[in-house]
Amino acid sequence: MTLKQRVLSTMKSRDVESDFELYVTRTPGYLWALLFCRLHVHPIAVTLMGIFIGAASGWFFYSEDLRCNLIGMLMLIWANWYDCADGQLARMTGKKTLIGRILDGFAGDVWFFFIYLAILLRLWQVWGIYIFLLEAWAGLHCHACQCAMADYYRNVHLWVTTGSKGSELDSSAALNERMQQLRWSAGQWFEKLYLIFYVRYTRSQERRTPEFQKLRPLMEGQPLGSDVRIAFRQGSLPLMPLCNILTFDTRVIVLFLSLLIGHPWVYFVFEVTVLEALRYYLQHRHETLCRACRNKILSEV
Repeated sequence: MTLKQRVLSTMKSRDVESDFELYVTRTPGYLWALLFCRLHVHPIAVTLMGIFIGAASGWFFYSEDLRCNLIGMLMLIWANWYDCADGQLARMTGKKTLIGRILDGFAGDVWFFFIYLAILLRLWQVWGIYIFLLEAWAGLHCHACQCAMADYYRNVHLWVTTGSKGSELDSSAALNERMQQLRWSAGQWFEKLYLIFYVRYTRSQERRTPEFQKLRPLMEGQPLGSDVRIAFRQGSLPLMPLCNILTFDTRVIVLFLSLLIGHPWVYFVFEVTVLEALRYYLQHRHETLCRACRNKILSEV
């Protein structure tokens, strides 16, 4: 088996992964995972190292010295490789845990918190309160919504095309039911606390996808490979590159370019204009697709 085939075997689906991710992100992550596997390093340890490296990269974006900025860029790329490696390592070794999943989802938030903070302090003397307002809107609203919806649409695509085993698509109702059954006793409090926040996160995704929520129960009755699932894949597949733009790679490329030209504020303007417009367009396309598939199912009843 070639290296490419081995890397592909650790990926969820080529439908939701671009060639850029395959060669620039997933392959280095896989090589790191192989090393950690030989060294018997636990996936959670890899996640924690990635969180620390990514958070530390923000410090190097505070300086206006381009050499410091370049160090920060390399550290963020390194952290992203570890972010890929921990999941690949968990699948290799079977060491999948709830805390590992939580930390993996938490990693990017920690990175960008420190990156935003560093740039805020760097620009404060010139921009004052205005850079705080711009970053707050860009990070707390735009960035959060963009990543949440991109992640949801990719999981929806996997759920429709490969079934529940190939996707991490959750239901807020099922999660809430599980959360209510847990007690604040030893052994359950951590999962209960996690689910309280995760239920809110999932509900926010569901509120922004009303047409899919109407389609979902109808789609559950459609077998894998059915005409409507094939039609959904054909309509959803062109949207997956847009989802990838809204996540890590594109935003980091723009962040790096803005640092290279000495104007990091450009990144935040890009986030609140171009990426936010793309999110609205993506939501419109996805809702239209779900409505068409729902009408197709109902017309055949």
